Amino acid sequence: MVRLEKLTESERKHFEDTECPTFETDPWAEGAPLSQRRVALVSVAGIHRRGDRPFTRDTADCYPIIPGDIKADELVMTHISINFDRSGFQQDLNVIFPVDRLRELDEEGVIGSIADSHYSFMGAHDPMDLEEQARSVARLLKKDKVDAIVLLPV
Repeated sequence: MVRLEKLTESERKHFEDTECPTFETDPWAEGAPLSQRRVALVSVAGIHRRGDRPFTRDTADCYPIIPGDIKADELVMTHISINFDRSGFQQDLNVIFPVDRLRELDEEGVIGSIADSHYSFMGAHDPMDLEEQARSVARLLKKDKVDAIVLLPV
């Protein structure tokens, strides 16, 4: 992630002037122990399967569905921000999408199970414009009986 002081003045001003949204609802809920939970990953790193449509300014509001059994070499990143540091992803997918670590936790019994699908957005988009997509992903997660999500802000 780039530091504010390394951005151009206009980029820095954009981030400094962007208001952080507040929400009326309480997103936290009590629940079963982690060892009984079904876990999904939701990333904003702009990753997707090879062959899927790449992220662009016109597709920033899409959310590729990533199969739970995906292998690292089947994923690519097409995040469009020039300020986005890709070096970690290039060395180890798990830096931005810890699917291998999630599998290890499943094998060790730390989590109950892994979701059938995970989701990716591109973070260079105003989250307030993504409510419809977030609700759609929430319905998909609920259908998959997911009750724990690892949110991966990158």
